[in-house]
Amino acid sequence: MERVRDVSELPKAHLHLHFTGSMRPSTVLELADKYGVRLPDALSEALISGEPPSLRATDERGWFRFQRLYDAARSCLREPEDIQRLVREAAEEDLRDGSGWLEIQVDPTSYAPRLGGLIPALDIILDAVETTSRETGLGMRVLVAANRMKHPLDARTLARLAVRYADRGVVGFGLSNDERRGMARDFDRAFAIAREAGLLSAPHGGELTGPASVRDCLDDLGADRLGHGVRAAEDPRLLKRLADRQVTCEVCPASNVALGVYEKPEDVPLRTLFEAGVPMALGADDPLLFGSRLAAQYEIARVHHGFTDAELAELARQSVRGSAAPEGVKEELLAGVDAWLVS
Repeated sequence: MERVRDVSELPKAHLHLHFTGSMRPSTVLELADKYGVRLPDALSEALISGEPPSLRATDERGWFRFQRLYDAARSCLREPEDIQRLVREAAEEDLRDGSGWLEIQVDPTSYAPRLGGLIPALDIILDAVETTSRETGLGMRVLVAANRMKHPLDARTLARLAVRYADRGVVGFGLSNDERRGMARDFDRAFAIAREAGLLSAPHGGELTGPASVRDCLDDLGADRLGHGVRAAEDPRLLKRLADRQVTCEVCPASNVALGVYEKPEDVPLRTLFEAGVPMALGADDPLLFGSRLAAQYEIARVHHGFTDAELAELARQSVRGSAAPEGVKEELLAGVDAWLVS
């Protein structure tokens, strides 16, 4: 009988992790106490119990509830040292799960009011990432993400800011929040600004809405990667397009189930995408609210979809190939995947 290898020892890249959502529950509780923040009962009870809150975002009311909990957690981040703590702890958690490269996603406008403005906020975030990467040895970069719920002109401002900081650790530009709001093409100019400067295009799509959302991200935003993208499984022609272009889908199985996109882990179409040749990078999305981090996503693939160790190794390779890591880092991680497989 083949030995089952520890997925937390499998070298991998983590390409879908949101900033506030990366926090440890204990950190949110400590900061809330420090600043006198009254957390919603559903959030505080979940953080204390260790059980993720009951979420379902398949309608706007459910999405609003999810955002309310997320915003409450974010309100606990008030000082530069809080940002530094978040980044350090996110890195420690990733290292524990076998990550050798992390691209953390952030909308700096969400933190600007408490950190002195948009530019100071991004400065603080990038300083924390650079320091943490140097001290922990984890390769870390930042993906600046615009918000679909805000005006497209705000997205252009963020795209220009992302370009300005490309030499400070920003590697990509994204678009997050409820994809049922705001058309992808409304943000095309922002993404053009980012792409023209060499940043990766990585918008969310194909999560809360179907294949059309994925096509819009490809056609209107020139997506190099897709945040989620799982609903592409409903369209064989679209799957072929993703496979032919090798567009990496940042698939977050636990998140998909927690938000009601799929009823249970077995329903997430990991096999469909994998067998169609669509590259995937498994991600934890918002572990603060969904209750599981990076290695757990690989366990879902193993336990609920029957992925063998060889197939898990290929998923890890796909995450590395889809990253913005320097070639030397990619080669080192890929060699580590090979070593894991023969261990």
